[in-house]
Amino acid sequence: MILSGKEIEKNMGGKIVIEPFRRERLNPNSYNLSLAPELLVYDAPVLDMKKPNPVKRFVIPETGLQLEPNRLYLGRTNEYTKTEGFVPMLEGRSSTGRLGLFIHVTAGFGDVGFAGYWTLEIFCVQPIVIYPNAEICQIYYHDIHGEYEPYRSGKYQNNTGIQPSLMYRDFEKESR
Repeated sequence: MILSGKEIEKNMGGKIVIEPFRRERLNPNSYNLSLAPELLVYDAPVLDMKKPNPVKRFVIPETGLQLEPNRLYLGRTNEYTKTEGFVPMLEGRSSTGRLGLFIHVTAGFGDVGFAGYWTLEIFCVQPIVIYPNAEICQIYYHDIHGEYEPYRSGKYQNNTGIQPSLMYRDFEKESR
């Protein structure tokens, strides 16, 4: 079951942490998160799953930054979130989707126990100008039933910035 906005608010500071929290961003069954003013782009013509891939950083100026189609941009939320006892999920807002801006290519599913900033996998279908601090996506929460082990020490836990893929660590584990 998806939590209502009132239920999200009721659990704030306990099972749900969103910092900073602004009540006006609370929706009937979600909460709007905003875009931090920095992006990463991979700086290699071919990406390799088994290796760390080089990235370049861009600052999104207040006047906006034009994104180009067929390029993956990694961003992050301004908001730090932590969740206990619920499964956090991330979706683009309908207003961004209607502009052809995808906020997460495949990874909108969070783990119960995740704590950190959400890395956004941003992709656009046509050129678009984006702005720092824009409310670009929304987080919502599902109940979880049954016993579970919370996400505590995964490779993205307690991150503080944009996280490029750390998939190469999975291959390192296999070779041990």
